[in-house]
Amino acid sequence: MNVAKKVPLTEDMDNVIELSKTTKVLLSSFSSIKEKQPVDEFTKLQVSQAVSFLALVYEKVRNAIEYREDHLLRRAAIERILKRRLAMNPQAVGEAENLLRELMWARYFANGSLGQNDISVIQKIIDRYLQIKKELVTGRNGNSQVFLSQFLFDMLTCEIEENLSPAYAKRQADFIYFIFQTIHKKVKVADLTEAQKDAFLFIGLEKSYGKTDIAYQRYHTYCVFYKPLSQYSEDELKQLTTSLPEIFTRLDKMIRNPLVEKLMKFTRKQLPPFLILFDIIKEKKQLVQVTLTDKKKLWTEVDSTCRKKYQLIKSRLNTLAIRSLIYIFITKMLLAIIIEVPLSKLIYDEINYGSIAINSIAPPILMLLIVLTIHLPGEDNTKRIYQRLIDIVNADPKYEQSIALITKKPKAKRPLLILGFTIFYTLTFIITLLFIHDILAAINFNILSQLIFIFFISVISFFAYRIKQVANEYRLLEKDSIFQPLIDFFFMPILSLGKLFSEGISQLNVFIVLFDFIIEAPYKLIIEVIEEWMTFVRARKEEIM
Repeated sequence: MNVAKKVPLTEDMDNVIELSKTTKVLLSSFSSIKEKQPVDEFTKLQVSQAVSFLALVYEKVRNAIEYREDHLLRRAAIERILKRRLAMNPQAVGEAENLLRELMWARYFANGSLGQNDISVIQKIIDRYLQIKKELVTGRNGNSQVFLSQFLFDMLTCEIEENLSPAYAKRQADFIYFIFQTIHKKVKVADLTEAQKDAFLFIGLEKSYGKTDIAYQRYHTYCVFYKPLSQYSEDELKQLTTSLPEIFTRLDKMIRNPLVEKLMKFTRKQLPPFLILFDIIKEKKQLVQVTLTDKKKLWTEVDSTCRKKYQLIKSRLNTLAIRSLIYIFITKMLLAIIIEVPLSKLIYDEINYGSIAINSIAPPILMLLIVLTIHLPGEDNTKRIYQRLIDIVNADPKYEQSIALITKKPKAKRPLLILGFTIFYTLTFIITLLFIHDILAAINFNILSQLIFIFFISVISFFAYRIKQVANEYRLLEKDSIFQPLIDFFFMPILSLGKLFSEGISQLNVFIVLFDFIIEAPYKLIIEVIEEWMTFVRARKEEIM
């Protein structure tokens, strides 16, 4: 009888996970986060639903022409609205309320979820930044003025968004800090102090886990070392302002350091178990500690969460593919077709409708084929995530202390071999482009049509490659097929061109200029007038009643 009783006791002990101090701190911090209090009926802002619909339609079209991650759209909207309104009202008098109304129009915040207190807080932030800008850029000109103004504006838009959604900002900050605390001892970088390495690692996590843009990278990196600018007293601000140019320059150099890119790639490979862990924490809330300390319960949650995530990946892939096609069609394909027809007529005195049709049809077909060939993670991946997740949350420090050495500047031990590889890699460009040229020439494509075809295919391939990375978001170990080296040989030149075209031409996106400076201002003014009229009519009705 005694032996029989000892067996389940041993099994229960083996089933228990002792949580690490870092994990306990995360759970405690997460449970203490309070959601924003609802706005009272007397001070809340409300907008017309009819007006909101008009603004939402515009926002959907506007966002389609500028490819951004979904979680970055709201900050980008704050940036656009403020730029437009400050151009008309440089002193920003009363602009906080206008900003919040426009954000509710476009449904970035629910109608009535913002109120008078939000207006007061945001107006103080705007006023403080304009004060700093005046002191900072006066007497400067050229690139220095542009850099400081943009850096300040980036920080302003980020601080506004995080003040409007503090709970989300706090959760994201806690999660990034937990990942950092878990893996920072795994990383050693030659020729850097521990503090310097940690700063670069944090920025790498901002890019890999946070998937932030340059604005948020600047703001969050600044906040690692200093308080947000709106929180300084007048005396503190006077002392700080003279140092800001040097601070901004130093932080920007850190963000753009090549080492950050290496650390981003390293941290990205560590993320899948953290992503599943954070999802479990958000789902289980107050019961999460019971789940994390019991291996059987933890496996049940990991298995369930992973399967849900794998299913969501497929629908997300389809959504991203459609968005990418819309983005490419509006911003690039349409423009190229407009150019191809008149130039073909001018240069060759003919229009090759066959090449125009192929240039229009081939990119969507290629996108479809690439999306269809993406394989989702399976049960083996789920088991690896479960085992790694236990290593992360338990009190045993072995996982955290195992080193992944990353040097700042890897030494090229065989310069002749590196030169040979560089030449060989360059030849892949020539071979691939000649191969495409021969095929297109055989079906009567002229040089102009060939250039447009290469442009289309390379941009689509680049976006398809980025979309494919979504399927790897929860894949702990990515396995290459035996054909991968051959595929890379032919497609790497195309991907490289696609990245060049996409990132280069996005800087000259005429449709963005068209929307932001020609369409948005009068369109939003009309919406504002409509809402004022509806408010006026509503007030007259109330007087009658």
